[in-house]
Parts: sequence; structure tokens; C-alpha cells
Amino acid sequence: MTDKCAIEKRNFAPGQHGKSRRPKVLGYGLQLREKQKVRRLYGVLEKQFRHYFERAVRTKGITGENLLFMLERRLDNVVYRLGLATSRAEARQLVRHSHIVVSGRRVNIPSFQVSPGQEIEVHERSRQMASIQRSLDLSGSRSLPSWLEFDREKMKGRAISLPRREDVNFPIQEQMIVELYSK
Repeated sequence: MTDKCAIEKRNFAPGQHGKSRRPKVLGYGLQLREKQKVRRLYGVLEKQFRHYFERAVRTKGITGENLLFMLERRLDNVVYRLGLATSRAEARQLVRHSHIVVSGRRVNIPSFQVSPGQEIEVHERSRQMASIQRSLDLSGSRSLPSWLEFDREKMKGRAISLPRREDVNFPIQEQMIVELYSK
């Protein structure tokens, strides 16, 4: 989570009695909170998230991990992971404004699924943008996932392989999301 996350900042109900009157969250509440956390983390709407879950169920393998892999492979998330944006929202805006080129073609769809072998780069006219330069400076300390590689000079990244579970370094309990949707 980021330092802007409201749940991390104030993990209690709103209002005067929010801290003192906190019922224990069990079962459904925990599952719902986990799903909402993942949805907000990746900036996905409910209908989109449901669609990703249904595709994850149909895909061979563990449903929860398949769901996370699909969310990780979204173009806006890949742009954020490469360090071209300071947040996923900023990465989404870069994609929507056609600043990103995937395998030689401009792509302005944030939900575009990046496949292994595809190259992701900043469009030539967008390389001098202050926001991208600032993001690259700030992302120097952030580690790059093992399924991505990035060349700072050329502002070009590549998806080497599919993401693995250990590449998702957030405290996500994907099994709770699967249990929630399995009801």
C-alpha cells in the first residue's frame, strides 16, 4: 500500500465513535475487505474485477494466483512497475494519453494485457515530459520485478516472462477473494 491509502492511515470507522465502537470483522467482512483492497490497489472497477475473476476461474491453475497475474499484467500496472509513473493512477493517465508504445504500436487502453516478449516504451515525443523524468528519478530505489527488464537510457522495458506469485509483493490473501466469489 502507499502512504496515501486511507485504510492504512485510519483503519477505523468514520465519525466520533469510530475508534471505540469497532465490531469484530469476521468471515464475509474480511473477504470483502480483501477484495476491496485489491480493487483499489490496481484501480479496477467492480465489473472489471468480476470479469477478471471469471477469466481466472476458466484459466488452468490456481484461481487466486491467476487473478493476481492478470491484474499484474495490465499495461497501467506494468508502466508503474517499470518506474515510468509514481502511482498506478498516473500510469493509467500516461497510457490513456497515448504516451506508451507496446511492440511498436501506440496503446491507450490501460487494461491491455502485456504478454511475455512485448516491449513497452515511452513514445519519442513524450520522453522529455517532466512527470516521466521525475518518476524515473524517484523509482531508482524501487526494485523491478523479476518478470520485467528496463533500460533507463532508451526508456524501454520488456516483459521477459509471466509474473510469479513472489513478484506480487503486497500482503494479499487471494484465497479470501476466491472464497468470497464462490458463495
